[in-house]
Amino acid sequence: MASMNSDVFIHTSATIDDGASIGKGTKIWHHVHVMPESEIGEYCILGQNVFVGRGAKLGRGVKIQNNVSVYQGVICEDHVFLGPSMVMTNVINPRSSIERKDEMRQTLIREGVTIGANATIVCGIEIGAYSFIAAGAIVVKDVRPFELIIGNPGRPVGWMSRAGQRLAFDGTNIAYCKEMKEYYEYKHGVVSIQHES
Repeated sequence: MASMNSDVFIHTSATIDDGASIGKGTKIWHHVHVMPESEIGEYCILGQNVFVGRGAKLGRGVKIQNNVSVYQGVICEDHVFLGPSMVMTNVINPRSSIERKDEMRQTLIREGVTIGANATIVCGIEIGAYSFIAAGAIVVKDVRPFELIIGNPGRPVGWMSRAGQRLAFDGTNIAYCKEMKEYYEYKHGVVSIQHES
């Protein structure tokens, strides 16, 4: 039997397999399929036609838009946003005629990441905390925290705050996010939060 709290909302068209774990306050909408051994944290939202594969893990407050598949081997930490029809993989070189279920690669999506509509994340990489993957980008290698990635293949073009605002360093190594009232420091190719007020 699936493990879930009484305040979970599950649409009548959804299928929740025995052995899945669903945290309190989560909402699961039309035609979602959640497989056994998957873990869905508290206060998540799974939109229409979402698939969560066996053993996949979603942290607290994850929001998944329509038509997204989160396959086995994918881990999303807290407050990840997966945009409409974005794609993840779990085998690097699939062939219909060759079984490669023992070759699945883990993909780790760190806290606060946004992945835009129709983006593709190739398996076996880590997407750094609060990074922002633009709509349609194809990401084939690790992404640093707060990094903004666009294009095919995905390439870094700047930095984003925790609020999803573009950071402007303007010739210095310090940037400010007005929305979150936070300062960010750029040092040795990495951005980090410097001060919080």
